Amino acid sequence: MRKCKVFVGNSHPELGAQVCEKLGIEPAPCVLKKFANGETSVQIGVSVRDEDVYVIQSGSPTVNDHIMELLILVSACRGGSAKKITAVIPQFPYSKQCKMKKHRGAITARMLANLLIMAGADHVVSMDLHASQMQGFFSKPVDNLYGGPSLAKWIRENVEDYEDAVVVSKNPGGTKRVTALADALKINFAMIHTDRRRSKDLYSQNKDIKQLRLRKQSLLRKNRPIVRQGDGPDEEENIILTNGIQTARIRNGHVIDDEDDEDDEEALSSDLSETSSMAASDSYALGGTYDATDSDDDEELLEQQQEKLITLVGNVHGRSAIILDDMIDRPGSFVSAAEHLVQNCGAKRVYVVATHGIFTGDCLEQLEESDVIHKIIVTNTYPITRERLQQSKKLVAIDVSTIFAETIRRDHYGESISVLFDSLASL
Repeated sequence: MRKCKVFVGNSHPELGAQVCEKLGIEPAPCVLKKFANGETSVQIGVSVRDEDVYVIQSGSPTVNDHIMELLILVSACRGGSAKKITAVIPQFPYSKQCKMKKHRGAITARMLANLLIMAGADHVVSMDLHASQMQGFFSKPVDNLYGGPSLAKWIRENVEDYEDAVVVSKNPGGTKRVTALADALKINFAMIHTDRRRSKDLYSQNKDIKQLRLRKQSLLRKNRPIVRQGDGPDEEENIILTNGIQTARIRNGHVIDDEDDEDDEEALSSDLSETSSMAASDSYALGGTYDATDSDDDEELLEQQQEKLITLVGNVHGRSAIILDDMIDRPGSFVSAAEHLVQNCGAKRVYVVATHGIFTGDCLEQLEESDVIHKIIVTNTYPITRERLQQSKKLVAIDVSTIFAETIRRDHYGESISVLFDSLASL
């Protein structure tokens, strides 16, 4: 590739080296270091005048330092008279802060987009943004690549009887992502909803434990699926409508059983007293502050200890369940969803699938310790140490360097990138 330079940042050097190997080129030389006072220093060791420059820098545990490194590297290439600068960011940092979730909050993802453009980026390439609307934050072209086809290929090759599996969304905000994967695999899907307020309403109306269990049994109803044949004789896909609803309770991130819980009355009274002060802000009125998309990932520790109601809409009995999300950051919602699917809904196996494996703190270790989770599948957009991969018995990392390498090649030669999506969809 003539008139092209690829710089690899310090956030994910393994992915950058794999992309350059697929392209058949060497990473462009540059020196990335820090001064004694903590300032970042960047020195480019090759001429970039009138050349296409690609800077590969992903999210990482030291995200703020690597963001500054990316901005300074892009600015240095702009100062070196590069023809075009493309920031390749496999996992876009601060993507969860893409909207104002509370009053007086900041939309940090938009601020980062403005910083990238002001530094001199002409084009941005990322994979599975937390919200596709984030492309509107940029005044320059953005290519949002898809990790779904690679995940679907792994599911076809490794999940036993995947034709009968069910793709599950662990919150209502992820249903669009789940339905896209379910359509690609031509299988059914389900949705999980976790709500603290419905638990408060349900158990405040049924303070007697016997009445509470009778109420729960009425909620744990399972209806037979409705199968509707296609209109034409050559129609392959059937429309399957599943009306099963299974409900359980969550406390401290785990599903609890009424028969094993001896402190139901005390717990219910304490939960009601703690949540009564939040009734005004948690109202169901239109325009309220409740956000279903991030309701279970961005909770505070106090909210995690409160009792909540988890509900599955769908049927996973005797089937493999595939919990899909764009990233695995913290384990709480995944563990509680997997426990509900196996213990209360009769799922045969549970696979946790995501594009970005961030695994903050001991997230991976907690997922490993869970008996109800069979496999954890992520891509290598976010750096995972080789020691963690070798020690983990459940973690599988899918290589997506080929997708980024082909995207860089097509962009350099002026070819269509949408064709790449079409070819990936056929896998």
